[in-house]
Amino acid sequence: MPHLIARLQNVPIETIREILERDKAFHNQNNMFLEHLWQNADNQNEVQFLFKIDTIEVTRTLINKLHSEALAQDAHANLPEMTYLE
Repeated sequence: MPHLIARLQNVPIETIREILERDKAFHNQNNMFLEHLWQNADNQNEVQFLFKIDTIEVTRTLINKLHSEALAQDAHANLPEMTYLE
């Protein structure tokens, strides 16, 4: 099953945890199931989170759309870096 690792900087892990909990229904509706959330031990300004996903291309299309919309509203939006794994 494919996975998605998201890496985000300069946002406290507590904030990310709250956001992921708030967005859980949306993620689940889009076949993105949160498995882990980590604080980088070597960089306290970085968190990483892992989703199990159904299809890389479907998820990539959704993420690209959401990120494009966020950047259209704020060209300097702090968005996670995505890595797709098979």
